[in-house]
Amino acid sequence: MKKSTRLGLILAALLLIPAYFTPIWTIKLTAPQYPDGLGMYIWMNDITGHERHDIRNINILNHYVGMKEIDPDLVGTLDIMPWVVGGLITLAVVAALVGKIWLAWVWIVLFVVAGTAGMVDFYMWGYDYGHDLNPRAAIKVPDMSYQPPLIGRKTLLNITATSWPYWGTLWIGLSLAAGTAVTVRESFFGKK
Repeated sequence: MKKSTRLGLILAALLLIPAYFTPIWTIKLTAPQYPDGLGMYIWMNDITGHERHDIRNINILNHYVGMKEIDPDLVGTLDIMPWVVGGLITLAVVAALVGKIWLAWVWIVLFVVAGTAGMVDFYMWGYDYGHDLNPRAAIKVPDMSYQPPLIGRKTLLNITATSWPYWGTLWIGLSLAAGTAVTVRESFFGKK
């Protein structure tokens, strides 16, 4: 493995570190009663409000339609995600130090599998959150579900929900792009 490929894999590993310190996703809700909106950030290991009381206020709104409370302690993915990313960082560094291109390919495959599993889990969490409603809720609309969008904008009664990747996702994407670029270059264009 060329020195430039090894350095690229080290760079890919380093690009994952800021994802520990920046939100990965953001969801914002706007409604007549909250014209400035309420929002939450989804971090690698936590869910916090855009503002101090946003999670509490979102939970109050959701209670009326029978949705579960947003509680980061009940989202198991938040417990394992830091370990998965740590494993990806370690594997990229090991691939660079050992100098085996096949390890870089294993890193890419595991990265894509982990990312896909994370998005599927996020979708399933949103699905359960928006469909498994308390039948004794104060407000019941027949055949209505409140699943937030995975990406984009969706209107739910008088609330508009928007969901977008945030800075942590940018760091994750840059890491995968950097690692993939040097691995592809080494594998297909590095031979003389």
